[in-house]
Amino acid sequence: MPYTILIVDDEPDIVKLLYTFFKKNGYDPLTAANGAEAIRQAEKQPDLILLDIHMPEPDGLQVCERIRSHVACPILFLTAKVEDADKIAGFAAGGDDYIMKPFSIDELGARVAAHLRRERRLASRAKVKFEGELVVDYSAKEVYVKEAAVPLTKQEFKILELLSSNSGQTFDKERIYERLWGVDGDGNDSVVVEHIRKLRAKLTAAGALSPIETVWGLGYKWSK
Repeated sequence: MPYTILIVDDEPDIVKLLYTFFKKNGYDPLTAANGAEAIRQAEKQPDLILLDIHMPEPDGLQVCERIRSHVACPILFLTAKVEDADKIAGFAAGGDDYIMKPFSIDELGARVAAHLRRERRLASRAKVKFEGELVVDYSAKEVYVKEAAVPLTKQEFKILELLSSNSGQTFDKERIYERLWGVDGDGNDSVVVEHIRKLRAKLTAAGALSPIETVWGLGYKWSK
């Protein structure tokens, strides 16, 4: 089955360009011209979403926040300009990457393919049990403590997946940022620190001792 990609942009020429490109390359593209339509189309559970930030309300960030609770696929923001604060806001809303306009259509295609390959690799992994009745289902992208589901955002799960898959290995904040948000990220420490803080708090609230250990001066590691 071809991958389904949702293309969201209020510029018809960009939508047409992306639709034609992905259709030609074997994808099944969906389109939306505004935020409200994007929210409706996202209910079809696409495999990846290309989401323009600067649209009439709801804008791309608002759309991302509204759909993230029930849409697990990668969300790549399309934007003509982005500052550090914008990146932090986008990642906090649940985005996975930024594509700058104007973009190379071939590079965009390669970035999309890379995200989809990563999703496919993660989906092939099995359910793993850790100490403290903590269970990570890498295929379903779900976490359980004492058989109760722990609601994590997309990025929180990715951090947990990275650390738990490399138990005992220390990752500094810059490396985590690059692995999760791409080589174009600027390695902003505050994004990683905030996500790990929230992840630890959710695990603790669910009744598990957080296995994420701070290695002072170096970074973080999975200790169990």
